[in-house]
Amino acid sequence: MPESCEARTDALIFGGGVAGLWLLDELRRAGRSALLVEAQRLGQGQTAASQGIIHGGLKYTLAGVFTPSASTIREMPAIWQECLSGRREPKLDGAILRAEHCHLWRTESFSSRVGMFGAKALLRAQPEPVSDGERPTALRSVRGEVYRIREPVIDPCALLRRLAERNAGRVLANHDETGARFERDAAGAVRSVRIQDSRAGDALLLFPRVVVLAAGAGNARLLELVGGRSAEMQVRPLHMAMVRGELPELNGHCTDMARTRVTITSAQQADGRRVWQLGGQVAEDGVTMSADELLRHARDELAAVVPGLELRGLEWAAYRVDRAEARTAGGRRPDDVSCGAFGNVVYGWPTKLALAPRFAERVMEMIGRMPGADTGAPPDAGVIPSDWRRPEVAPPPWESDVSWRRVD
Repeated sequence: MPESCEARTDALIFGGGVAGLWLLDELRRAGRSALLVEAQRLGQGQTAASQGIIHGGLKYTLAGVFTPSASTIREMPAIWQECLSGRREPKLDGAILRAEHCHLWRTESFSSRVGMFGAKALLRAQPEPVSDGERPTALRSVRGEVYRIREPVIDPCALLRRLAERNAGRVLANHDETGARFERDAAGAVRSVRIQDSRAGDALLLFPRVVVLAAGAGNARLLELVGGRSAEMQVRPLHMAMVRGELPELNGHCTDMARTRVTITSAQQADGRRVWQLGGQVAEDGVTMSADELLRHARDELAAVVPGLELRGLEWAAYRVDRAEARTAGGRRPDDVSCGAFGNVVYGWPTKLALAPRFAERVMEMIGRMPGADTGAPPDAGVIPSDWRRPEVAPPPWESDVSWRRVD
């Protein structure tokens, strides 16, 4: 390979999570040439660590108010269901769907009984009562009502793999320890971007019309590199618990007043053991706890919200993940996707995995309003070496380097 190759493209995306890969697919289906660059592994950070629930807004109505968050996200399950069934692009039918719906139940506290009735009338997917005989095995001993809500649960890593396969040859690894190297013109627009292969001396010089920063927490560094801007970003941490062993399948939320006390999703490890990820309030509470403290807390919460569950013999592990979002007053969660632009650079955060289609739509609109966007997408020009390294998909948390232990 020559020391440096050159290529031109209509759009260059940074960030190989669900937001960047969905946008790459959207751009290419719209007839634009596009490339995506990832410095680590696809989905490393938020996407691969997520629980994979395509929220429809129910959790945001538990306080009895139809919030802006609920309004924004209520269309997402239907969009994803069409993609997952192959009726809509991007077609994602195959081994991506873990469950077609989630379950919803409450604890026996008075606050939980009150919180079960939120402002659900305006949601697209309504909770449906589940008869005793239709309940999941894990919820057979729950004394209150159990509902089914049409919130699909996907395999985030399989999703990343599918989107990368659909765009084979357009996803590139960057192994430059200093990050991408941006050259700007006199007006401040990005003229070229240099990325580095893992082999010494192998570089690729890209000339994009538009640069899109969709790298989650990585946007902070990229914004500094591309224009010396401070990150318009906040980070909200989670401390997630996992448990594995002889567990039944369960996907859903246990509510307690205006919150999801515990959110449980099920998956299979490579060795066939079932693992539960535990999110919701237990993951929020765990931020200030050590791993041992979190796991004891998660065990107690699980005993309370899934009555009759056999906890002996189970193994537990914890991991931390940061949610990167647009900065808001008071650090609250943004109600919608967040995007901004300067020069020929667009940047943003989808806020939730479920909002990836909305993020792509918003970015496409912003690109369409940029000067020169109506001249049509240029054909790819130059050479992208066929042996350039391609990033792998990050493993799910239970297959990564975590410490499993018993919790007495």
